[in-house]
Amino acid sequence: MVHRLEPLVVRHTHRLPAPTGPAGQGGVAARQFDAALMSVGFKLSAELLGHLSALSEGTVVDTAVRTLETVRAMVGDHVRHNAYFIDFPANVPDTYAFWQQCVAEAVGSDADPVWLGEGVVDLLTLPTYGTYQHTYAELLAAHGELIATAGDRLTVLHLGGTPDDEVAALYLAMAGSTTPLGDEGLLDLVVLAAHCAAGPQPRTIPMRENRAVVNRARVESGADLLLDTVTDVLRLACALSDGDVTLAEPTRFRSPSRRIRRALLAGLDSVVAANPAKLADACAHREEFKRLGERLHAREYEARWPHAADVFAVARGEKRARTFDSRVEELLGADDVPGAVGLLESAPGKLFRSLDRLLRLCGTAAERDVVVSAVERLAPDVSGRVLLSVREHVVNRAEARGDNRTEVSGDSRAGASGDGRAPANGDNRTEADGDNRTQASGDRRVFVNRLGRAWVTAESRPPLPEAERTRLIAVLDAETRRRLPEPGHLLIDPDVLDVALPLSGRATAAGLGVLPRGSLTPVDGELLRFFVYWKQTSRTTDYDLSALMLNSGYETVSWLSYTALTEVEGEHSGDITDAPEGASEFINLRLGAARGTYIVPQVNIFSGEGFEEVEESFFGFMLREGDQGGRPFEPRTVRMKSELRGPGRVALPLVFVRGDDGRWRAKWLHVYLKGTPSANRVEANKVSVATLVRGIVERDHLTVRHLTGLLADRATRTTRWDGKTVPDGPVTYIGLERPDGLHPGSRVITPENLRDLIPE
Repeated sequence: MVHRLEPLVVRHTHRLPAPTGPAGQGGVAARQFDAALMSVGFKLSAELLGHLSALSEGTVVDTAVRTLETVRAMVGDHVRHNAYFIDFPANVPDTYAFWQQCVAEAVGSDADPVWLGEGVVDLLTLPTYGTYQHTYAELLAAHGELIATAGDRLTVLHLGGTPDDEVAALYLAMAGSTTPLGDEGLLDLVVLAAHCAAGPQPRTIPMRENRAVVNRARVESGADLLLDTVTDVLRLACALSDGDVTLAEPTRFRSPSRRIRRALLAGLDSVVAANPAKLADACAHREEFKRLGERLHAREYEARWPHAADVFAVARGEKRARTFDSRVEELLGADDVPGAVGLLESAPGKLFRSLDRLLRLCGTAAERDVVVSAVERLAPDVSGRVLLSVREHVVNRAEARGDNRTEVSGDSRAGASGDGRAPANGDNRTEADGDNRTQASGDRRVFVNRLGRAWVTAESRPPLPEAERTRLIAVLDAETRRRLPEPGHLLIDPDVLDVALPLSGRATAAGLGVLPRGSLTPVDGELLRFFVYWKQTSRTTDYDLSALMLNSGYETVSWLSYTALTEVEGEHSGDITDAPEGASEFINLRLGAARGTYIVPQVNIFSGEGFEEVEESFFGFMLREGDQGGRPFEPRTVRMKSELRGPGRVALPLVFVRGDDGRWRAKWLHVYLKGTPSANRVEANKVSVATLVRGIVERDHLTVRHLTGLLADRATRTTRWDGKTVPDGPVTYIGLERPDGLHPGSRVITPENLRDLIPE
């Protein structure tokens, strides 16, 4: 196996493909490897340590070098994390005192007074503001060693199978996933598919984006294509041009080779020849098909592939093809709900996705019975992902809600905070932000698109009738239970129960310790430390890490940012305004001193490149005990590191919630606000952020608890994992981390493969 594929296996499975090489006495090198891993929060399993110890020292060293590089990148330790204030979190100055010091130093310097214009001080032009005043080596020298504690993170790396087997298994799992992959997952699948195109293939590839990636590898290797709709061909064309296979963003099609042109045209022709009704699918992407037709020189092949020619004729408007959706809309427009249901029965997925609307359009109990009866008949014909998505939706439609739409895109005002703080980072003075009031009702409808852009609207739809809700939930649960496997002995880690089911890979982000949107996990530790790192590509870029504290009514209590370096809760590491070599900012929080109910970290783009333009950007948090000390960034204390790759100018990775029991828990958000082109700041975003946080926090997400409850009905035995005792026989284990020493016949479900829990 090419070594470049090994990092994919490690990142996605936390398994190290079994290293091969000469036998030898590698025990000393293996233990040194283990110690080096522990310094960044990882550890070898006993089985992997034993395997390495039987190999030659050179083989172990080569394996260690490769693996350490991979895991350091996973946790964010592959870059240097400097801080503006060298002693952070100690000796962080008062904000105004610090600004005055910067001004005094500028007055005493020989530099031109460009920082003073029309009586306003622009912090960005002060010589000592926003740039590191010490080297990374000097920062390290100013901090003592981290004191190890039992609470430090240790992510165990387990022994995998042969390299070829591990790569093949990862490919089959990702290509055959029953839920969409995230952007990073799709990119990894491109690499895996190219390597595995000639080998075993998944029994089915239900996700269209995955199918496009696999088809790209197949067409390049000369294998038969997997096509079901004309849109499959369009997605494949996007993949061949390194474009967006989700079709959310336009693709600039390249001119393919003659062989590829013929393959795409033949694929289109075969799809329509087999089912002429699928010609109508071209209507949904007319412009894309017109541009593709030009690149394929489609008119030259009309005689050879007439059905393909019809696709482009429909796209150009030269031929009419009535869509399925238009026929449904015609019936609904005539108030013929039973007729629409009858038509939708030929497309069960569309019926289930239209369920809420159909029930709201019903005028009588008899019509509602037609809808629900159709669901009962067709439940076996829809995917498990759709079953679970509809169940989550129905559960959240129990009560009537408000009616005033409030877009959450980041307030456009950038100015004073309304509490006496002066604007900074330039002269951004405008009106105050207001009084932080949000709507009293918790009844909100949250929208998050596939790119992570979020907004909220008050719920204006009437509730679904309770009788139909109860009936629907029962049939959805019964069908889901029927599809779940026989788990045998079910072993459950209680910390995983409140993790949201990954119904979409786009409801999360790439990284370490990252969980799907809506997941709730415990946070144990005295000190909570956020960090952000970014490295600009070509122009000056200023990201600002902030933390907003809200009370139980989602009103602002305080915040930490470059305009509020210290508060009762903690300290900010200082503002970095340019990152040609990369830059980091930190916020240190004492959880016991926090005055609010919610802590909302956010990353604001003040100026420069967006999250998708910079060379690299990521966010994370660490947990420490009060006396641990150490550097601002200590990899073994990192609990979560998440890539920042979204379309907005304000990133909200997660929120920390204080429960009624006084314990803190993290709830994952993974959303982006549109924000403003520049000068995004926590003071200007706090109302919008509070509204969005409230909408997601108060929503009932479908979690692992639901599926484990259904699995328990079929289990021979169900045991709560106590973190110590490993059963002798095979089990189905579901938890946050794989225990060491499980029986080799066990099925293991952790966040790395949580999508495998979703039934087909």
